[in-house]
Amino acid sequence: MVDLYPPTSPYGHGFLDAGDGNRVYYEQLGNPEGKPVLYVHGGPGAGTPDRPTRAWDPDCYRVIRYDQRNCGRSTPHASDPAADMSLNTTQHLIDDMERLREHLGIERWLLNGASWGSTLLLAYAQQHPERVSEIIIQAVTTTRRAETDWLYRGAGSFYPEAWDRFREGVPEDERDGDLLAAYARLMENPDRAVREKAAADWLAWEDAVISNEPNGSPGMYSAREADAQIAFVRICAHFFSNGAWLEEDQLLRNAHKLAGIPAVLVHGRHDMGGPVQTAWELAKAWPGARLHISEDSGHIGSEEMKETVREAIEEFKHR
Repeated sequence: MVDLYPPTSPYGHGFLDAGDGNRVYYEQLGNPEGKPVLYVHGGPGAGTPDRPTRAWDPDCYRVIRYDQRNCGRSTPHASDPAADMSLNTTQHLIDDMERLREHLGIERWLLNGASWGSTLLLAYAQQHPERVSEIIIQAVTTTRRAETDWLYRGAGSFYPEAWDRFREGVPEDERDGDLLAAYARLMENPDRAVREKAAADWLAWEDAVISNEPNGSPGMYSAREADAQIAFVRICAHFFSNGAWLEEDQLLRNAHKLAGIPAVLVHGRHDMGGPVQTAWELAKAWPGARLHISEDSGHIGSEEMKETVREAIEEFKHR
């Protein structure tokens, strides 16, 4: 077993001027002279956790965490209806990552992320493979329309009561159409009460999907405070209703561009929101990637999944 390290809090933080009035919050932990690693959070719009990091050896790693556009401590916040979502796309986020790397004077970094974070870091790595030393992914997603259709429609076959409530959260004349686009429109409504209800309906569905996982935690998505709920759902609906501005199968089709980048992929067998098929397809298409399927976990993970990730972190720290 890989032991956890003592809690490490940030030694520095700041805001990156990303242009267009956007400021991206970032912080650094561990050893300023250590091996750089960028943690890419999920959601999109979940923000970086406030808790200290314990998986990364603080003597060997320089850990950078940041809040993607319009969420967490980055500004403007998506809970503000004046925040312009047209300035928040996958390409904007890729450019922010590269701008942050240059700002911090980093030549190459290890990328780590889960769920949506895996989609974003894969898209970044395929554009800038020379800037990536290794990759560690939990809960692999590529945000294909087929994947989001499963999450927000197909999984309803297992939770029909909860999915009906999700569907009924949009206007009646839109319930048989594109639910993600309908929610995206609700999240642009100037009436905060409308946005709050739409966010609550969306998050109730997210909670239902993970409710029967081996380590399911009731109300995990809904536990955010009100502004964070609105920002999370507004950004999610914006990205997913636009297919994350990626061609279908783009990240799988271009996986060959990652050849030579060592990678560990970890995915839960019981991930209802993101079935293991995507992780399997990516591992087959990516020369050098190793896939570990965790038999005791779903989307939110388990001790086995965490242990596999920590072993990869230890493996790569002196590489």
